[in-house]
Amino acid sequence: MSIAQGSILHLFIKPKHGSEMREVESINLKIGHGIEGDINADPISPRQILVVRHEDIIDLAIPPGELRENIVIAGVESENFTPGALISCDSGAAIRLTFHCEPCKRIANLVASLKTIQRKRGILGVIINSGQLSVGNNVQIQTEKLRALSEKPYERFLDFLVKVPSGKVVTYKQIIKVIGVDNSYLRAIPTYLKKTSADDYPIHRILDSQGYLIRYAPNQINKLSSEHVEIFNNPDLSTQTNRYFVDVEKYLYHPESLY
Repeated sequence: MSIAQGSILHLFIKPKHGSEMREVESINLKIGHGIEGDINADPISPRQILVVRHEDIIDLAIPPGELRENIVIAGVESENFTPGALISCDSGAAIRLTFHCEPCKRIANLVASLKTIQRKRGILGVIINSGQLSVGNNVQIQTEKLRALSEKPYERFLDFLVKVPSGKVVTYKQIIKVIGVDNSYLRAIPTYLKKTSADDYPIHRILDSQGYLIRYAPNQINKLSSEHVEIFNNPDLSTQTNRYFVDVEKYLYHPESLY
């Protein structure tokens, strides 16, 4: 483990969907939540906040805020800026860096090729201690302080799945939020389930986004029933088939914070 010092040059928040990033002088970090007043605040998301190095955006000739980052820090060498690092401030605020923010089409206009920004778009993180950050504050970064999350969404999916307790269920939409990917990844969930079904993972606790049982989980009715989860039947008269569902409000797994 090594310790590095840096400083905060810029701070941004995004108040709502569709709005531009707004530069501010200070932000309030709330444990198990994210940035107060920011649209990405969510207790179960691994991407509550995005931190970038000033040196990286200078090399790429990208103005601050264009990468949709929340914090721009300066004076930290790239080898000290890694997933699993802990960023702390004198106010007591602390951020756990989780995994690199992936280049995507939203920023494609900023670079000649997305390959040039691979692992330079910044690192996502979660708030693990509340406090205020202000422009000009010094920060301390401890590398390898905490466990980094996998850069692969499938492995983050498996990490989450083993946390779901007996007698509780999760939905596709909840999985997408927890593993920190775009909604377009909903199409990948069936592939994940097929890949996982032969292993000893509790995929029977997964429902589709409407609360219906899924066809990729063998013996799902019996497994959920053995965990005292009540199954309801909704006959589809048009196809003469039965659709089974769970009362999601009653059985949904609600972790206060996963990170």
